[in-house]
Amino acid sequence: MGLVDDARTVAVEFDYSVEDVNRGVKAFIRQMDEGLQETGKSMSQIPTYVTAVPNGTEKGVYLAVDLGGTNFRVCSIKLNGDTTFSLTQSKVAIPHELMVAKTSRELFSFLAKQIESFLKIHHSDHFEEHHQRRKNGETITDEHFLQLGFTFSFPVHQISINKGHLIRWTKGFDIADAIGKDVCSLLQTEIDALHLPVKVAALVNDTVGTLMARSYTSPGKTGTLLGAIFGTGTNGAYVEKLEKVTKLKNMKESGDFDASTGNMIVNTEWGSFDNEMSVLPNTPYDTALDKDSNNPGIQMFEKRVSGMFLGEVLRRAILSMITDGKTELFKDESSGTNDVHSTCTIANDSPLYKQWGIDTSFLSIAHEDQSAGHHITRQALSRDLGVDAASSEDAQAIKILVEAIGKRSARLSAVAIGAVIISTGNLSVTAGNGLDDKVKAVSEEEVVDIGVDGSLVEYYPGFEEYIREALREIEGIGEQGEKRIRIGIAKDGSGVGAALIALVAGGHEGGS
Repeated sequence: MGLVDDARTVAVEFDYSVEDVNRGVKAFIRQMDEGLQETGKSMSQIPTYVTAVPNGTEKGVYLAVDLGGTNFRVCSIKLNGDTTFSLTQSKVAIPHELMVAKTSRELFSFLAKQIESFLKIHHSDHFEEHHQRRKNGETITDEHFLQLGFTFSFPVHQISINKGHLIRWTKGFDIADAIGKDVCSLLQTEIDALHLPVKVAALVNDTVGTLMARSYTSPGKTGTLLGAIFGTGTNGAYVEKLEKVTKLKNMKESGDFDASTGNMIVNTEWGSFDNEMSVLPNTPYDTALDKDSNNPGIQMFEKRVSGMFLGEVLRRAILSMITDGKTELFKDESSGTNDVHSTCTIANDSPLYKQWGIDTSFLSIAHEDQSAGHHITRQALSRDLGVDAASSEDAQAIKILVEAIGKRSARLSAVAIGAVIISTGNLSVTAGNGLDDKVKAVSEEEVVDIGVDGSLVEYYPGFEEYIREALREIEGIGEQGEKRIRIGIAKDGSGVGAALIALVAGGHEGGS
């Protein structure tokens, strides 16, 4: 058996069949329902206390801040009321000493000062008017305050739209006295100490922000059902019927929210779907990756879907072929058997031998490569992985593995999207009697709108096409249903999305 056939044998291990997809959808819906009923389930299904999505007609000026890692971003978003907006922003690095400060006040005071600096530059009139009112002893009402959405990308226990207690720090932060405290209150206290005309109106998850940003900017009048991230990580937030979120009644610290819409946006945290591995596909490469990860047995769906892990799955599959004495990957008997008239060599310090050595960008390059003799992939092998003089057959074998891993990721992504669509009943809302299977034009009222963000769905070749292929195979969606699903890129959930959540939280359509 030749090298290409050997690669196809490995690639088959990543097959995810029509039957697998449908089994996955049923299990996904079941775990969604379990998470809506009780806390502590595989899928967290976290109530966000956001009960409405925008329709593009909203107007006003809102602030958003984003503490997601080593940078802090402050944004001002002007919503124009016609699905468009204008954004002004500044970004500053967080000094390392504040990431490990003795008290939370040191960090949050720094954040408030960045907001103050931003207001002085970009909202100087508003800033000066507020200080003049204070100086004159005038009454200051809520309408004089700018509403702010706070994207805080650390684990929190959220108990209302603007209240959440820090569970733990990640990403190099370690400030012990902040644990268990309400992060919105910590920020508001420091904002108030500076007498700024700003109210922290909402605590924002960036996936929920993605849903909101898409719903504001999407064409037509159809509200967006789902915001999904397919990038370094993966997650989804969707609009659920309030009556289905039954665990709210049993949550001890459940906060107030507007129940009049009958809906609530739920943050699924679907990266942990099927941690028990009842339906998810598995290969020796997935098993080894999980065993050597820093969270074995956790985020099992994410480890098969997201960009952070695809390169490592590929690396382990390639290594298995190299170390298997039966395959000829990157091995030449002589220069006469290699079409570049040399013999293939792997550098001793090749990233192939290092955990996380292959970036997902390599998969994109190989997947898209249509060059003669897979010249582009061979260049990438040499430049990125220290594999010199790879043959065209070597490169073809790598491309086969890459396509199998990327396609499985996309088909699993379709399981999540399809399960949300079926579970919420959105395809049946305006559907006809289902007797006519012919392809029909889809009216705006029949569209199911999905907002997506992340490097995989935006840049990985053919990712959306693979998703759509799987959606057509799902019972309850099919070819006609898939045509009603509109998938659009939603940018900047932590900026525009956060501002829109602040708007919803404020309960009115006018910033200042």
